[in-house]
Amino acid sequence: MNEKYPVMNGAEPFYFEGNSIGILVSHGFTGTTQSMRPLGEAFRKAGYTVCGPRLKGHGTHYEDMERTVYQDWISSVEAGYQWLKERCDTIFVAGLSMGGTLTLYMAEQYPEIKGIIPINAALRIPDMESAKDLEDARFLEAIGSDIKNPNVKELAYEKTPVRSIKEILKLMEIVRNNLHKVSCPTLILVSNEDHVVPPDNSQMIYETISSKEKELIRLENSYHVATLDHDQPLIIEKSLQFVKKYS
Repeated sequence: MNEKYPVMNGAEPFYFEGNSIGILVSHGFTGTTQSMRPLGEAFRKAGYTVCGPRLKGHGTHYEDMERTVYQDWISSVEAGYQWLKERCDTIFVAGLSMGGTLTLYMAEQYPEIKGIIPINAALRIPDMESAKDLEDARFLEAIGSDIKNPNVKELAYEKTPVRSIKEILKLMEIVRNNLHKVSCPTLILVSNEDHVVPPDNSQMIYETISSKEKELIRLENSYHVATLDHDQPLIIEKSLQFVKKYS
C-alpha cells in the first residue's frame, strides 16, 4: 500500500545502533512513534540497539490508515524485528496500546524473543466492538492523547476510521486466542485509569500467558498514553531494570 500523504513531523521511525541487545518499540492505534521515542531514547542511552518502526498508515493522514489492514501493522513490526536480528543476538519487544497487542503477537510467533513489555496493551475494547457496526459513519472522533498531564499532547490522528476499528478487532482476537503461547519473561505496565483500553485487559494478559517470570506494575498517575504521562520516569526505570535482568 502506497501512502498518499507525507509523514508528519515527529512521526518518523527511529533506529539507534548500539550493542548486541536489540529492543523493538511499537506505538499504538492512530498514534505515532512520538509516544515511544522517550523510552527508545532511554534504551539508546543505556547502550542498546533500538528500532521504533512507524506502523503502516500511521503518522501521515487518517485516510492512509483507512486503507491499511492489520496484516500491514504486523508487517511493519516484523520488518523492525528483522532489522534488529541482523545486528543483535538478543531481542526484547515493548509496545503501547495496540503496540502492546503487537508485542504480544510477536512473542506468540517468535519464541526466541527474550522478553516483552506490554504497556496498556489492548485485547478487548467494548467501545470499539459497538462502533464496528456503524453503517453511516466513515470516521469517528479521535481516541488519541488520553494523557493526565495537561502540558503534554500526543501526536495522533484527529479522526478514527471505522474500517480500521474492524481491523484492530481482528488483531485483538488473534492475540487473545494465542496468549497461552507467550512464555518469555513479561513486564506488564497498566494505568489504573485509562479511557481507551480497560485496565482489566492487562490482568487478562497476566493471568493467561504461560510465562513463569511475569510482573504486573500499576501506574498510579497516568492515563492511556502512559509513556508520555506523569509515570514516564517509572516506565523507563522499570523497563531498563527488566532488560538488564533478562539479558
